Amino acid sequence: MDRIWMYAAALLPSIGVLYLFYIIIKSLLEGDRNERIAMARLDKADQERAASSGHQEAQPPGPSA
Repeated sequence: MDRIWMYAAALLPSIGVLYLFYIIIKSLLEGDRNERIAMARLDKADQERAASSGHQEAQPPGPSA
């Protein structure tokens, strides 16, 4: 019975760190997904606003291909 507690004591810190890693990565991915959704909505709203006002969307500066 003492061996089980020794194994549990050895594994619990690793399991705890793995759980924290999972929570942190999950939060990062959800935040990124939500930010991409919000940016897509803003871009769509800008395009609709530009189309309704009759102006063409300004092209970002940079080399033209």
